[in-house]
Amino acid sequence: MAKDHSGSPKLYQVESKRKRLTWILGVGGLCILFYVLGAWQNARPTPSSQSEVYTRVGCDVGSQNPLDISTSRISSLSVPIDFESHHQLVVNNSKSSENFSPCDMSYSEYTPCQEPQRGRKFDRNMLKYRERHCPKKEELIRCLIPAPPNYKIPFKWPQSRDYAWFSNIPHKELSIEKAVQNWVQVEGDRLRFPGGGTMFPHGADAYIDDISELVPLTSGNIRTAIDTGCGVASWGAYLLKRDIIAMSFAPRDTHEAQVWFALERGVPAMIGVMGSQRLPYPSRAFDMAHCSRCLIPWNKYDGLYLIEVDRVLRPGGYWILSGPPIRWKTYWRGWERTQEDLKQEQDAIEDN
Repeated sequence: MAKDHSGSPKLYQVESKRKRLTWILGVGGLCILFYVLGAWQNARPTPSSQSEVYTRVGCDVGSQNPLDISTSRISSLSVPIDFESHHQLVVNNSKSSENFSPCDMSYSEYTPCQEPQRGRKFDRNMLKYRERHCPKKEELIRCLIPAPPNYKIPFKWPQSRDYAWFSNIPHKELSIEKAVQNWVQVEGDRLRFPGGGTMFPHGADAYIDDISELVPLTSGNIRTAIDTGCGVASWGAYLLKRDIIAMSFAPRDTHEAQVWFALERGVPAMIGVMGSQRLPYPSRAFDMAHCSRCLIPWNKYDGLYLIEVDRVLRPGGYWILSGPPIRWKTYWRGWERTQEDLKQEQDAIEDN
């Protein structure tokens, strides 16, 4: 049996539409009513004079007319503007300030935190004894480090790339120890840098030309480089004319800091070593890294030094390694190492 309905669906739809229309008309009527009421309350007669305008906006002009007001404004602006500073730096000229006297001439080659005597007290593992070891507070030297005797103003670039005054770096050790490799030569009162190195006795320029056959040095993609174990930084010096800036670093030797030669030449360099600490450079800072017989054990410590080089290299950067164990089949006799030892080292580097 069919179920009874209370009414027709069509009648229900008509009734709902009628209620909705009534609600819309009611809301619209209220909006119009409030709008008219607000306009009536804010309606005021148009001011008949300028004084009435001043009164309405709350301006207390008194008996002044607009001409007097403009005149007073002009006269107030005619006052000269004070540009003098009203704050001063008070210089303390009291006797409490400390004056540092010059150190003894024996400290002319002193480098803070890089004393060989202090370094010998530390562990030789991972070259920790060649890292920075700063003195305690009570051991600090409170004097001015003097320049070497007869110090002269260095040569200007590009002449400084090839020459430096011997009196500025009074050491002949490298000219004797590295004579075959053409690192540095003593010529009278000057030091001459032929541009040679351990792995490029024919000059850094020719060595860089060989690198450019494999690495696009002239494309503009390589702007910065880092040279580990730089020696006298001839590699970085000759990269400058190719618009590549190299940061060179090397540890301090027992007799002198090799980067001292680099700084006198005008090449960016600093004392440093791949040891137990991270390099003081941010990640992805260099486009190319270089090691020319830098004596860094790349195959040891689970590839820790390779990871550090990868950190400072940008993605897609280049790492150049020349010297042992690379091309050991040709040079193993001159390196005074066995073929098995060199092959094992190269395999370990490639595996890392």
